[in-house]
Amino acid sequence: MTIAASSQQTETALAEAVAAQRGWVAELFDRLAAGSQGTPGITRDTYGAGEDFGHRLLVEHGRERGLAIAHDIAANSYVTLKGRDPAAPCILMGSHLDSVPHGGNFDGAAGVIAGLVVIETLRALGITPRCDITAMGVRAEESVWFQVSYIGSRSALGTLPDGALEAKRIDDGRVLAASIDACGGDSAAIRRRARHLDPAAIRAFLEVHIEQAPSLVESALPVAICTGVPGNFRYPAARIVGRHDHVGTPRRFRQDAAMAGAEFAMLLDRIWEAEEAAGFPMAVTLGRFHTDVAVHGLTTVPGSFAFSLDVRAYDPAVLERVEARMLAAIPEIEARRRVRFELGARANAAVGPVDPGIVAGLEDAASRHGIGTMPLGSPASHDAAAFAAAGVPIAMLFVRNEHGSHNPLEAMEIDDFLDACTILADWVVREAS
Repeated sequence: MTIAASSQQTETALAEAVAAQRGWVAELFDRLAAGSQGTPGITRDTYGAGEDFGHRLLVEHGRERGLAIAHDIAANSYVTLKGRDPAAPCILMGSHLDSVPHGGNFDGAAGVIAGLVVIETLRALGITPRCDITAMGVRAEESVWFQVSYIGSRSALGTLPDGALEAKRIDDGRVLAASIDACGGDSAAIRRRARHLDPAAIRAFLEVHIEQAPSLVESALPVAICTGVPGNFRYPAARIVGRHDHVGTPRRFRQDAAMAGAEFAMLLDRIWEAEEAAGFPMAVTLGRFHTDVAVHGLTTVPGSFAFSLDVRAYDPAVLERVEARMLAAIPEIEARRRVRFELGARANAAVGPVDPGIVAGLEDAASRHGIGTMPLGSPASHDAAAFAAAGVPIAMLFVRNEHGSHNPLEAMEIDDFLDACTILADWVVREAS
């Protein structure tokens, strides 16, 4: 048999081993959805009952298959196929198991289950890997709950920002530190920056995720290979303070916080438009943007206005430039509108550059298996970026998803998901054999 024929035989066997797992994959997604209903959609609340359920399901799967199970100081979960050399840097695959309120079933969970598929593929092929191969269920990626990014991954890496453990959950006020402890973690260890994961001991962190914009749907392709994960700066709880007045108050006397908010929003939109026109992709989101519900009304000039701001880009210099322009413009709006901006606490996450060598390997794998792909910058933040910031080589694959994410209508097809798993498994087999 020629080398080319032998290689083709191996690729065929790998693809067949992935395809053979379709039944349990679909069943596991269904079980995950059934146990975390949010009516409508899915709610796997961070450090709450929904997220806990997802982690129990992951651990149950691993134990049923005789895999090694571990947890860390942030209550992240690890399911591992042990390798031949305990000292060899491991390959981590995974994503988060929490969701936004009333979200979809695939956001995050697809990356965890993809790691399990790769492990089962190695076993089906009779391969004992050189290094440990781990599927990681990450805690607390969805920053909506505590308004802190990458809590689980950054805690495991010893990089959670100072003060984060004092954050309170938006719905019930529970403090993050106590919530971590209640789920089996160790907030005291996180506070002293103990590190469960040593970046030097990780060969790569690989994350499969559903697409969060319709680029793949538009292009009629099942999978995209990530070109980078954006960093961001955020002001989760900002407000503008003016003065409540009668609706008939002349303009020259007004201290209208809502008009100041509108002016601020249009300023950001102009900055965004100019940056993209200059070739710098980014995004601005005012996720909360409202007057004070307790006192606003048809005949009241708003004296208070609340907003949240998320600005993300693929280049740290763009983030720095945009924030500087924004901060320079705020005093002008304050003087013109006679109001005061109170931006509150600032948060940020680093840009996540992908590893070019791993990306090239994923591209080669897709080509060998005849799976159509495209390059795609992530529109969203992901745990992979926290690993990249810690010095771990990362790569991501995106799976076609017709209706976007963070809503109950996520529509990932299992066949597309298995295409991504085939690409991932091919890279892992070649790297770890």
